[in-house]
Amino acid sequence: MVDRYALIERELEALYQVGQVLNSTAGLKGKLEGVLNVLHEQADLRSGMIALREPETDALVLAVLRRGEAGRISAEPVRYEPGEGLIGTILEANCTIVVERIADEPRFLGRLGLYDPELPFIGSPIQVGRDELLGVLAAQPSERELLGERARFLEMVSNLVAQSVALLRGMEQKQRDLTTQCEQLQQTLRSNYGFENIIGRTPPMMRVFETVRQVAKWNTTVLIRGESGTGKEMIASAIHFNSPRASGPFVKLNCAALPENLLESELFGHEKGAFSGAVNQRKGRFELANHGTLFLDEIGEISPAFQAKLLRVLQEGEFERVGGIHTLKVDVRIIAATNRDLESAVEEGAFREDLYYRLNVMPIQMPPLRERKEDIPELSRFLLGRISRNQGDRPLQIKESAIRSLMRHDWPGNVRELENLLERAAIMSREGIIDSEVIALTGLKEKLSTVADVASYKADLDDENLDERERIIAALEQSGWVQAKAARLLDMTPRQIAYRVKILNIHMKHL
Repeated sequence: MVDRYALIERELEALYQVGQVLNSTAGLKGKLEGVLNVLHEQADLRSGMIALREPETDALVLAVLRRGEAGRISAEPVRYEPGEGLIGTILEANCTIVVERIADEPRFLGRLGLYDPELPFIGSPIQVGRDELLGVLAAQPSERELLGERARFLEMVSNLVAQSVALLRGMEQKQRDLTTQCEQLQQTLRSNYGFENIIGRTPPMMRVFETVRQVAKWNTTVLIRGESGTGKEMIASAIHFNSPRASGPFVKLNCAALPENLLESELFGHEKGAFSGAVNQRKGRFELANHGTLFLDEIGEISPAFQAKLLRVLQEGEFERVGGIHTLKVDVRIIAATNRDLESAVEEGAFREDLYYRLNVMPIQMPPLRERKEDIPELSRFLLGRISRNQGDRPLQIKESAIRSLMRHDWPGNVRELENLLERAAIMSREGIIDSEVIALTGLKEKLSTVADVASYKADLDDENLDERERIIAALEQSGWVQAKAARLLDMTPRQIAYRVKILNIHMKHL
């Protein structure tokens, strides 16, 4: 005969232990296995099983199962449709079912080959609130006495399990969503920084692409050189996102933007109390870039004293945080960039020779825009597409006359200057159509000092792709904005060209 008070004490202790199991740091399966162990060892509820509902199909799938006295936990590929067998009936009816003797229950399928047919069976739904059914918890008492109390106890355990399952499933779904978003973001980054998205068809750029394809495969240190605005950061990004480290972090730092004391903290991090204002420990860029890539822009601007500290990290892969005593090791690929003449700096003693050779393992020289003017048409349309997206997908169009005006400029600021000018032109263009007149309004100073420059204006007059407005602007530009001269170039009378200037809304320059 079962002692009711002893049973209550055991059940209270079992509930306490179930709560501890569910509050542990184990995963969902580990927690469910722990619950079945407690039921078996503490509450005399044997052969416990937990089946969870699949949200997509509403079927129950066996999650964990306790089999035998040795406590072996196993999981079988067993499914129950709603209403199928006793387990499916518990799910469909959404209520606890107590069977005094399994052998007398026709709905019992016995798929698991686990239960004693002469003993009782209790199954309780695992649910959150009244409507959200998560699964079924079932077990077999070793006695037929006090089955009502045993059922209520199992319902309490089911309620505890339900809260834990709902929380863990929610967290797992968020983790899956974050993983999916991360993968999508990485895919987007790879596509954005794919070689096809770096504009350049001229021989100098094709040589750059070939070098990038080769160095991306390895962990070699890369030094990207070139004038400001030539796209050194874009190339660094392409190397990282097309390398085996693409899944790791890509961390950037402009070395010229910080003084030496802040630069050391920014790169190496600092300990709490290392200096005034260091209220917390802080990881530096090297730690943040571990197993990834660190891009150091304007590397030629760092002081000789800091160059020695940087050299140690590049050689040994180790450093200490500012104010720290523990040596940290990192696995970081370095890509550096500079617009300075480092060879001259080495000769002058302004840049360490050993650091120069450590950085200059694989140099990449970015050509200035004036040396690849043939890329300007495609580059302009690409940049204008980006400007369009930034302006709310505003329709923008660039005319051939505008392209020719752009190709007559030397672009000392390179691609960055071109993008800024196109953005200014897009703002000044009322209807989103950018022609040579709009380009002129941006303040671009064209050089017409050579025969080739003058010939390019003449070519505008014969270009069949130009509309009437562009042809008239080209003639005016060639004639120094004298309407009579422009009329002769176009075989028109001065009155005819004056009329067209008016109706075509051409802004006359006064030179």
